[in-house]
Amino acid sequence: MELRSDFYINSDGIRLHAVLDRPAEGCKGALCILVHGFTGNMDEDLLKRVRDGMNKAGVMVLRVEMYGHGQSDGDFADHTLFKWISNAISVLRYVRSLDNVTDIYIAGHSQGGLLAMLTAAMYPDTIKALIPLSPAWMIPENARKGEMLGMAFDPDHIPDKLACWDHELSGDYLRTARMLHVEDEIARYHGPVLVIHGKEDEAVPYEVGRLASELYENARLVTIEGADHCYTGREDEVSEAVRMFIQEMTDVS
Repeated sequence: MELRSDFYINSDGIRLHAVLDRPAEGCKGALCILVHGFTGNMDEDLLKRVRDGMNKAGVMVLRVEMYGHGQSDGDFADHTLFKWISNAISVLRYVRSLDNVTDIYIAGHSQGGLLAMLTAAMYPDTIKALIPLSPAWMIPENARKGEMLGMAFDPDHIPDKLACWDHELSGDYLRTARMLHVEDEIARYHGPVLVIHGKEDEAVPYEVGRLASELYENARLVTIEGADHCYTGREDEVSEAVRMFIQEMTDVS
């Protein structure tokens, strides 16, 4: 049996590119859904190292590329958090249909960390553990304030298009993002949470992750000193922190 499977998951007619990595043949047990960030993809070094740490702990990993990213359908300019939420529901439906999965975890980096937080809140009885990496959960609040990636805009007169780094983004991204209130969703999840954040994160301030860890009922914060937003050169530390967190949960159970 191949330990890696490459396929697509249907999400209301949108094909989401997915890769399932198993730690061993005939594996049965926990599976973690792992999501990239804004402009990201599943093959970033960080996500592959996190996958390795989870596999070492005996956990299967399903990396998925959301709408408009990687090899999935859709244009980046048209993606919104609402579309990503719909994608996450479809992915979770797929995972729950697998006979060899006993427990489900979810992890994500940056905007993927925000998505993981929202998904755990929607399915608090299904998601057994949550691992946000540098979670960009300030996006909805910034959209309400009129801030996005260093750009200022009038939140009552959102433009139809925004220049975003080297990409173009639809104004619908901001219109829908400002409708989300993440603090309310944090309160809905009571399972174990591991927040990891780089102290020198230039994209999502360290305090954003620290505050998330304080708001969750059952959370631990791991600080990676000197690390940037993508943990450049420090990916192994993130991988080991994830492995230890999962291993401790396994030992307790």
